[in-house]
Amino acid sequence: MEVLQIRHGLLLFLLAAVRAQVNPGVCRYPLGMTGGQILDEDITASSQWSESTAARYGRLDFDDGDGDGAWCPDIVADADIGGPREFLQVDLRSLHFVTLVGTQGRHADGMGNEFAQRYRIKYSRDGSRWVAWQDRSGRKVIEGNRNAYDVVLKDLEPPIIARYIRFMPIADNSMIVCMRVELYGCEWLDGLVSYSAPAGQDMIYRGLDVHLNDSVYDGTVGLLMEQGLGQLTDGAWGRDDFLHSHVYGAWPGYDYVGWTNESFPRGHVEMTFEFDRVRNFTSMKVHCSNMFSRGVRMFRQATCHFRTSESDWESQAVSFHPPVDRVSQGARFVTVPLGDRMASAIRCRLAFNEAWMMISEVAFQSGEDPVHKVDESNTRILIGCLVAVIVILLAVIVIILWRQVWQKMLEKASRRILDDELSARLAIQTQAFSFHHSSQSSGDMSNSNSTYERIFPLCSSDYQEPSRLIRKLPEFAQSLEDLAGSSKSSTPPQACGSDGAPHYAEADIVSLQEGATGSKSYSSVTAVNMSLLSGKDRDMREFPRDKLTFKEKLGEGQFGEVHLCEAEGMQEFIKRNLPEAVNDCLNTAEGGSDTPVLVAVKTLREDANKDARNDFLKEIRIMSRLRDPNIVSLLAVCVECDLLCMITEYMENGDLNQFLSSHQLNDETQSSDKATVSYSNLISMCTQIASGMKYLSSLNLVHRDLATRNCLVGKNYTIKIADFGMSRNLYRGDYYRIQGRAVLPIRWMSWESILLGKFTMASDVWAFGVTLWEIMTLCKEQPYSQFSDEQVIENTGEFFRDQGKQVYLPRPACCPAVLYSSLMLGCWRRNAKQRPTFQEIFSQLGESQA
Repeated sequence: MEVLQIRHGLLLFLLAAVRAQVNPGVCRYPLGMTGGQILDEDITASSQWSESTAARYGRLDFDDGDGDGAWCPDIVADADIGGPREFLQVDLRSLHFVTLVGTQGRHADGMGNEFAQRYRIKYSRDGSRWVAWQDRSGRKVIEGNRNAYDVVLKDLEPPIIARYIRFMPIADNSMIVCMRVELYGCEWLDGLVSYSAPAGQDMIYRGLDVHLNDSVYDGTVGLLMEQGLGQLTDGAWGRDDFLHSHVYGAWPGYDYVGWTNESFPRGHVEMTFEFDRVRNFTSMKVHCSNMFSRGVRMFRQATCHFRTSESDWESQAVSFHPPVDRVSQGARFVTVPLGDRMASAIRCRLAFNEAWMMISEVAFQSGEDPVHKVDESNTRILIGCLVAVIVILLAVIVIILWRQVWQKMLEKASRRILDDELSARLAIQTQAFSFHHSSQSSGDMSNSNSTYERIFPLCSSDYQEPSRLIRKLPEFAQSLEDLAGSSKSSTPPQACGSDGAPHYAEADIVSLQEGATGSKSYSSVTAVNMSLLSGKDRDMREFPRDKLTFKEKLGEGQFGEVHLCEAEGMQEFIKRNLPEAVNDCLNTAEGGSDTPVLVAVKTLREDANKDARNDFLKEIRIMSRLRDPNIVSLLAVCVECDLLCMITEYMENGDLNQFLSSHQLNDETQSSDKATVSYSNLISMCTQIASGMKYLSSLNLVHRDLATRNCLVGKNYTIKIADFGMSRNLYRGDYYRIQGRAVLPIRWMSWESILLGKFTMASDVWAFGVTLWEIMTLCKEQPYSQFSDEQVIENTGEFFRDQGKQVYLPRPACCPAVLYSSLMLGCWRRNAKQRPTFQEIFSQLGESQA
């Protein structure tokens, strides 16, 4: 933790020194209402109830003893009769990037009970033009406090760039309200006050409407956007694929502002940037899409003119030609050098290089204004101090890192001892502090060691020990300390790759009982060729690598990349390896054996080490033995060349999450052009998933990442379970990286998987319940969408404590009450032994379908 804090501080120091672009994830510091950095004269209000509730007392968590502990306006207008008119205004003295606000009511040591249940925010950069803040969905009202004591923090999405901020409380029935507030963010170093540009346009891509407008622009919008700021300055960069967004549920193209050259006869887009003062500009950074396969490419030339506040546009311009990239389609920042030009406004013309040009972010770097000279001796002293501070910080980091290396070496042996003992004894030790729980629940914990298994090799540097999560719950602390002191197991830890990468969703299944021996281990693989695939594996034939045509990159996984490909001559492999029941579900077109077939191809990185190759072949061994109509099948392999590949079937309608989100429930009372799906179709999908999981459970295979993103859809609503979800950037928001280590789909995981690191058939049943909830909501929202990742983990702790405070996913509108109560809630029972088996789930769904 000390190293992280020092690194964080050093990073912030260096960022401030070079005036880098703002990062919304880091820019969350209190701006001075609580700490007093914001002076009393900078806090004003439209009115006050009394002198003791003046504006200067509206500081969050601050009480100097003179006032009544908050700002209270004279009277607050009802929201239904004209909206809020009273306000508390904060002057930040300079432009700031505000990402978060906090509010609190007035309690006055028990003598008061006034608070604002709702409020609005207005902001201004110059004090004359005021803008009403609204979120990305257009909502202007912010939910505030529910009592006078608690602090309520609200993220501003989009963030605000302003000097003046006004809080405007809303009250019902003319009730008295009081507020204490705090602002969080950082200084806006760009100094950009507004940008003007042509309004973004719409694209039609393969029948899909792609809206490339600046949806959060706070100026006037017509044919031109003027006098405002928006998505180009919100600190969020667009993805490589402009059809996908970082914002959950946003429309295609949301992160970008784009234009087509058909609308600009002169072949360029002109943008004007206004700043707060004359600055010495060194460069401009423009984040561009370069997906030329879809007709989008970064600009061909940038020509910039400059203007100071006292003059017209200068005739001498700066011109820059970025290098042409015809290989990589990834989005990137293009740095345009501005040659240390002095200006308070910049006008740049960006020339088209393709049919479309798309931009998601623009940032400027500027040096100090040379008019303000600094004494050279003071400058040398300042530089010397900065260098000394950096050297000291680096020395401290080296010392701490060296200490950690030695600590890891000393702890390695004890960790090996602790590993096997932890799974066997944790539940037994739990009884010492959970005596108040029911005997049935305690019995479940005490007997769990016979079925639970670890999810990651212990030596993986990326693995987050479950005990670190458990220690967040106070009940666990003493138990684990006692356990660590008494563990003496001598069983060595499981081996792992030298790169320390954790195995997760890519078919790295925790156990496979083979034959009558019940063996759970895999033989060591030491070389890469077909001879390593023995027994049943030899039936998996080699496919000619040159008959694969790569069409689209689906994502990146632990081993390498996942691609959508066309395979020529694949029919004979299908007939040889798959039963007829499976053949009917494939996406093969009618025709001869030469008809190309769409397949998914996993490739191993060429620079992968021996352990990664062994793991890749281990996955082939497992996948080659799976034969079920509702499990994605392995069709062929390429292992005789350097680029190892495994070829699996790919369903023509893509993954279930994207498929359902583009549909709506078939309702005769509604009419829409959107594709529809019936309730019986949904039940059929759930039944097929249960059938596939029933097959896996019969082999004692644990999936560990069951979700709609990991189910593929074929003809006639055929469903097959896969494992591509984690490798796709589209679903990066579904996974949570614990302290920068283990990547986990916590919104689908059972409480014992998150807190204890235990994955079993019962934890797959829990995930099935969440998957069933996704299907019944047609994947229109993420599970626990109202919770942050940290709140999801806190809710997991409530499941462990079992005091009736845990929050369940609500019943979807189209889900019958009996299905929700008997099946969905049954999958989420705290006691893993009380959850239904997949055989029982399959039978129950079959009855409801009938």
